[in-house]
Amino acid sequence: MRIVLDTNVLVSGIFFSGPPFEILKAWGEGKLEFVLTVEILDEYYRVAAALGKRFPEIDVSAFLDMVTANSDVVNAVVLPGPVCDDPDDDKFIACAIAGKTRIIVSGDKHLLNVDGFRKIRVFKPRDFTDKYL
Repeated sequence: MRIVLDTNVLVSGIFFSGPPFEILKAWGEGKLEFVLTVEILDEYYRVAAALGKRFPEIDVSAFLDMVTANSDVVNAVVLPGPVCDDPDDDKFIACAIAGKTRIIVSGDKHLLNVDGFRKIRVFKPRDFTDKYL
């Protein structure tokens, strides 16, 4: 199953337990494929590095290198206009369209509010794990 993973879910899965960790574990076991763009990957590195300073015992860069090497990196489509109330979140929609996936996992209210846009479903991490894992 191909999914787009919002930055907050990825980072939560790296540093904490719970549904985001379960999603990363399923990806590590080959049950999921992450679809991302260079813009999303840049955000992953930036946010994880900032949080990594608080948790220096976790090798964030090695994990993100694995994500980079084992994900489908696509070129984002250009959206005709803003989709989310926070245009910064549109990159996840553009990625899902480009990667031909219909699932985004996010806890972000701006993405959750556009659930169903172009038949793309946006699931909270717990809802995703309950339904698919």
